[in-house]
Amino acid sequence: MGKLTIRAKKKKKKTLPTLIPFPDGAAGQGYVGGYSPASRYLEKLGERRGLSAGYLDQIPAATAPPRPPLPASWSGDVEKGRAPSSTIKMRGRMDGNQNKRLVTSLCIVVIFLGFLFLYNNGFFGSGEVSGASAFEYGTKSIRSFGWGSDESSESASKQELSVFVQEEGESMIIPRSYPVCDDRHSELIPCLDRNLITQMRLKLDLSLMEHYERHCPLPDRRFNCLIPPPQGYKVPIKWPKSRDEVWQANIPHTHLAHEKSDQNWMVVKGDKIEFPGGGTHFHYGADKYIASLANMLNFTNDNLSNEGNLRTVLDVGCGVASFGGYLLSSDIIAMSLAPNDVHQNQIQFALERGIPAYLGVLGTKRLPYPSRSFELAHCSRCRIDWLQRDGILLLEVDRLLRPGGYFAYSSPEAYAQDEEDLRIWRQMSALVERMCWKVAVKRNQTVIWVKPLTNDCYMERNPGTQPPLCKSDDDPDAVWGVPMQACVTPYSPQHHRSKGSGLAPWPSRLTSPPPRLADLDISNEMFRKDVDMWQKRVEDYWNLLSPKIRPNSLRNLMDMKANLGSFAAALRDKDVWVMNVVPEDAQHNLKIIYDRGLIGSVHDWCEAYSTYPRTYDLLHAWTVFSDIEKKGCSPEDLLLEMDRILRPTGFVIIRDKKPVTDFIKRYLSALHWKIVASGDGEPDSESDDEVVVVIQKRMWLPTFTYPVVKKPS
Repeated sequence: MGKLTIRAKKKKKKTLPTLIPFPDGAAGQGYVGGYSPASRYLEKLGERRGLSAGYLDQIPAATAPPRPPLPASWSGDVEKGRAPSSTIKMRGRMDGNQNKRLVTSLCIVVIFLGFLFLYNNGFFGSGEVSGASAFEYGTKSIRSFGWGSDESSESASKQELSVFVQEEGESMIIPRSYPVCDDRHSELIPCLDRNLITQMRLKLDLSLMEHYERHCPLPDRRFNCLIPPPQGYKVPIKWPKSRDEVWQANIPHTHLAHEKSDQNWMVVKGDKIEFPGGGTHFHYGADKYIASLANMLNFTNDNLSNEGNLRTVLDVGCGVASFGGYLLSSDIIAMSLAPNDVHQNQIQFALERGIPAYLGVLGTKRLPYPSRSFELAHCSRCRIDWLQRDGILLLEVDRLLRPGGYFAYSSPEAYAQDEEDLRIWRQMSALVERMCWKVAVKRNQTVIWVKPLTNDCYMERNPGTQPPLCKSDDDPDAVWGVPMQACVTPYSPQHHRSKGSGLAPWPSRLTSPPPRLADLDISNEMFRKDVDMWQKRVEDYWNLLSPKIRPNSLRNLMDMKANLGSFAAALRDKDVWVMNVVPEDAQHNLKIIYDRGLIGSVHDWCEAYSTYPRTYDLLHAWTVFSDIEKKGCSPEDLLLEMDRILRPTGFVIIRDKKPVTDFIKRYLSALHWKIVASGDGEPDSESDDEVVVVIQKRMWLPTFTYPVVKKPS
């Protein structure tokens, strides 16, 4: 999370951003912004490395926050019982003395680095390096400048000072409380924040939906406060009842109930919002619509799962996800996808109902899913222009579909007879034909196309056919921040020869080694050991949790470092679903998770996740804190982000080294968390230094009152 900045009176000279600490007793009382504990940690770390106490002042503000004095103007505001006026925005100001000191310090640093450059030119090779490189490469560069050890990497890693390790004689930094964000931020999604886009003055192409893509705040613009629940918030209704009703107070948005009243999306009844199961295209129920799709494809008993061969679905423009919600009874799991705020919190409604969903958009970047992940993609009046930019959005769907996968398209273009719809239909039909899709069936208002099983059709196309095949060096599974490509992704030689994905039907595929394990050099034996290990671990988790939870109190789960998905697989018999998250530096693991019939996304935990606050009942963090600390990211920010997405009364399972869990324990009170259970890792395994801590988030509601400071008598 991060800090609000303060926008002061304009000056001619540009000033660096500043962070304002809270007055005594103000933390947790509704103030916005704050002085991060991370900055104090940076000071401690610098002192241990032999840097002067004021070295933070020599670093650009985007790298480390400065430490200004408390503004005198606060006292009048606080006395009157209101938030200090200077806490509302983030950009601050430095006085003349601070500017002079900063310029002088920077000059000294530049001269010092210049001498080091001449003295140590052999290290730099060509001798070309910028001062920013030292900060960009973190501790590695600091050691190179002689501020750290010159020993081997192994010994250096042992001596490397960590935020999680407290040295002898060092004072422990324990925050008493975190401030509470303003209540207008109760639904804040930091990387999908329209206000941030406006403040940063980003030049985005609205026609390409760039304003719905991720744009994360810089460190000086991050919130450093707890996201409050809305007024009257209640513990969510339990699954499966939640599929059909939620508390109105938890998502106080009734716009859809009025706008879509004739389509049975949702209905307000008393203090609840009910979901009859309708949609724009299926007014009389998603269940009947799903059965009609299965009937069109001649699947047994009108069951869309096709005897377990159709398991994963991508629902684009999902509304409130009733389609995905009703697929669950057929043992089909859908990734329900929609942008933020197109239809007023539709994804928030989906997650509140206990239905798998993700905030995303078909814009300019690839969706955070690997190639060949879904047996079916679905668009029911999703209002997407599939013809734009040489069909690039449809080609992204093609990348995600498995060999022989289906695209179900229910839209006026598929059946209407007016001139414009007919034109779109002709052009779209021509495009998918060049992509080697064929019409599987077309009936009433729906057409279903099918993707080829092999590369034969691609190879038989005439030279120069558009869209072209993707280049051989294009990695279809590289997705984090990667732009979409207007090209057809051919199959690997293995998929071409096998004429399909080679996956077992569900539920056997959950524990059967998928063929793409070979892409990661993982043997079937290694896969089975992973399955067995996590089965044992999850059993231990459940033994710790069982005395603490009520029946059906867990529904939306997230594995923050899913590896091969075996944590989720071990929960097969529980009435839960798991969002399997893999880090961006191990994103190729995600295709194994999808091949097992599970769902997930790629993510970098140095940033905020693409979901609304209060959407998960349990977070599982296996060595996640150790991983982000190696990247130089703030564990405090991660704790605040976990608190944001965790529901009140929800649980966190931390599995990490003891110094990590000891560090986290310092923040429990400030976060309104409490430890409810703990245990050791497996003593006879490679992870014998890991410990397990189970934490519960308390239910708390903000008061939004401010401290009154009395004048001295």
